[in-house]
Amino acid sequence: MMKIEDLNEYQLIKTAKNEIVGSLDDRSQMQKMLLHVCSSGGKNIRPVMLILCTEMCGGNSEDSVKAALAIEFIHSASLIHDDVLDGGLVRRGVESAHKKYGIPAAILCGDFLISKAISLISGYGNNAVNEFGRAGMYMAEGETIDISSVEEEFRERNYFECITKKTGSLFAASAAIGAYVAETDEETALKLRTFGENVGNAYQIVDDLLEYLNKLEDKSSAYESVTLPLIYRRVLDHDDAVEKTVREVRLCVQRAKDILFSFPSSDSRKKLELITDLITVDMLPDNIIK
Repeated sequence: MMKIEDLNEYQLIKTAKNEIVGSLDDRSQMQKMLLHVCSSGGKNIRPVMLILCTEMCGGNSEDSVKAALAIEFIHSASLIHDDVLDGGLVRRGVESAHKKYGIPAAILCGDFLISKAISLISGYGNNAVNEFGRAGMYMAEGETIDISSVEEEFRERNYFECITKKTGSLFAASAAIGAYVAETDEETALKLRTFGENVGNAYQIVDDLLEYLNKLEDKSSAYESVTLPLIYRRVLDHDDAVEKTVREVRLCVQRAKDILFSFPSSDSRKKLELITDLITVDMLPDNIIK
């Protein structure tokens, strides 16, 4: 089975990211921290999606690399800051930045990545920049909702608002920016934004379900959010809560694919279909798939 790492678009991102980190002063603490963050094994899902959306809309992948890097850097910054907020100890099997270098240095590393991301996205048009800015604000807002999730009144609608902003927004921006780089019309870009949002929501629900099932071995945190299976568990038994959560994953995936299928068949569309499955339904344990 093909992996995300096998895609040419992934290699484009990896090479460009290594060049930026390698260009920093090798005596600086910042380069050491960035090398640590970049070694954590991320699949560059969002930037790869951005490039593929550019290609699917008839654009050139090389034109979207800087935008894709901007997405990856603001995502990495959000993970660093989230780990500080959540007391995260391990991320993708690697010690979190604040655990290794201390909280002040980790926050500054996140700030550096955000600033670099702004620099990279600034060369694109207003639509792309606005999408990027909106995603950044939504991510922060979603995190504040997540922090308050331990409150008793946190319900299903609160959960979906949280993940749509915290996770879905950057997937949505990635897809829409990819379209804007290809200079497509706004209607197409907004359609792809909805595609990305559904993929991102499905991805987050799967991640939360795997955590509920104790299937995440490469992630450790001192703080536990209130997630969809936990909300369903208030009124359902374990098996029914899991089944209902899986149904929500499948609904999001189907909505995303319905949008993809409205585009002409192409190599980039097939890759987007592949990624959609790889990071959602293919992550589900065999024993809960019906």
